[in-house]
Parts: sequence; structure tokens; C-alpha cells
Amino acid sequence: MDSFTQIALGIAIAEVCAGKKLKNKTVLYGAVLGTIPDLDVVVGLFLNPVDAVLIHRGISHSLFLFLFISPLLGWIISKTERDKINFVRATVMAFWCLFTHVLLDMFTSWGTQILWPLDYRFALKTIFVIDPLYTIPIVISLIMVWKTKDTILRKKYIIRGLFISSSYLLLSCFIKIYALKQFEKALLKQGIEYSEIIVKPTAFNLILWNANVDTSENYLLGDYSLFDTQPISFTAYSKNKNLESQLNCNSDFEKLKKASEGWYIISQKNQSLYFNDLRFGLLNDDPKNPEFVFSYQFIRNKAKLKAIEVPKSKRDGKRLLQKIVTRMKGN
Repeated sequence: MDSFTQIALGIAIAEVCAGKKLKNKTVLYGAVLGTIPDLDVVVGLFLNPVDAVLIHRGISHSLFLFLFISPLLGWIISKTERDKINFVRATVMAFWCLFTHVLLDMFTSWGTQILWPLDYRFALKTIFVIDPLYTIPIVISLIMVWKTKDTILRKKYIIRGLFISSSYLLLSCFIKIYALKQFEKALLKQGIEYSEIIVKPTAFNLILWNANVDTSENYLLGDYSLFDTQPISFTAYSKNKNLESQLNCNSDFEKLKKASEGWYIISQKNQSLYFNDLRFGLLNDDPKNPEFVFSYQFIRNKAKLKAIEVPKSKRDGKRLLQKIVTRMKGN
């Protein structure tokens, strides 16, 4: 999830674990602990763009790492707050702030390597990386906590906020199952044979859902709104295996394939090859000239093809948001 949400969640968990002992200092410790797993982004600044993508939510989001560093962090906190919190409680607080960060990330499309060093990324794909309806209940509860010194009321407010936000996460799972069934019914009715399908929500909502469908020759992309009254339609995008053959044995290409979990299309424009990650959708609706949210251009550097991310502008974000709002209303 986004950094603001993870900070808010970290503070809420710190308050549950040690609010009685640390009072408003849970804001400091929760914010820091809730941010630590995402420091891999800082490490990525010193790597090439492709390697930065590959390490994101890797070892920094692993249960193995948390079991190792939680006692260390707990020791530092207990020594800093010598008269307020002991080592065991500080360690428990550190672990749960870190672990809930990863649990929340698992509900997004990017997923996490929670069982690192295993390569598999766990991704439930039920919520977008920014969803205000998840974040707002936690933020409101934190505001209420800040306004009171009563430890019983503070814990009551936090638990209520976490219960509402967690219920929203649970709701996202049920809505995804429902949306998946709608896509599967549409594919069956249209006689489309496929090997795999992934379904995920669009930005900031649980109303409009996207599906990627893997067929023998093409990827089919479709969307479904809970307010739809017409059948679901799918648009075919060629896998362009002939273009892909030009990137065989290219290290950046192999890394991007791994990062995208195999959901990608190679396209060509102005003699340049592009790697397009299908998991995050399109900026437009033109199958002849598609523009993907995440795309990488291969440029020649010292006789080698290197991948660089295609920059996005504010105009792209505004266009995507307008497209989502319009489509959410139904077809």
C-alpha cells in the first residue's frame, strides 16, 4: 500500500501493542516501524531501474527478516524508553508493526515475498495500492486517540478503526470472487478457451475490476463494473512472439518477465521495443496503439539493449482517472 497508509497502520498497531506504556510516542515508533519494509525503495535508487523493480517487496518484506530484526529493534526501543517499556513488549510491537505492513501489501496486485528466500510473491489482488476507504477509518481513529489521554478510550478507538478497515479488506475479497465469477461466465458464454485469468481492482475503488485472460495466441483484457447492465466484452492484444524473440537472452528482459509474473506484451514503436506489464492496465482503449500504465523501452547501450521505464506525466494520471470514473458508472 501507499506510504501514508502504512505509516497510519504502523501507528495504530503500535498503539494497540504499547499505547498504555508509550502514550503519544507510539506515533513516532509506529511511523518508523511501519516504514522500514519500504526502505527497499531507497536501495533501488542506487540500482538500475529493472533491478530496483525486482527487489521491491522482496527480502525487506520477508517473515525471516522480521524474526531476525524485531528483537534488535525491540532492544533499541526498550533502551531508549528504559522506564516505560520492557524488551519483550517492545519486540512484540516491532514485529507486529512490520508484519502487518506485509500482510496489507499481500492484498495488492504487486504482492510480497513474505516467505523469502522463496521467489513466489503472494498477491491476493483485492485492493489497489491506494484506497481511501481503507485508510480513512484508521486515520480518524488516530485523531481520536491523539485527543484523549484515557488509555481505555484510546484502545477502543484504535480497535474500532482497525476493525472497520479490516472489514473493508474482507469485503474486497468477496467482491473479487463475485467479479471473477462474472468474467468466467462471460468467457464461457462467448466460447473462449483460456489457460489462466487474473482479476484485480482499478484505482481507488472496489466497483470497477479488470481481467487479464491468457489464450493461446493473445491476451484478452476486459473490465466489469458492479453497475454494468450489458455483457462483458474483451479486447485481444497479440502476444507478439516474433518481437519477443529479438530479446532472447537479454538480462533486463528476463528480469522484467520475472517481475511481471509472465503477464506482459512486447510491442514496437519507432524501431524501439517496449516491455508492457499487463497487470496494471492501460491508459487508453486503442488496441492498435495501446499505452500501458507500466512500460519499459529497450535502448541500445554499448551494443546491449537496456530497459528504462517510460516516464508518466500528470496528464496520464488524470486521463486514467477520468477513464475509471466514467467506466465505473456501468456500460
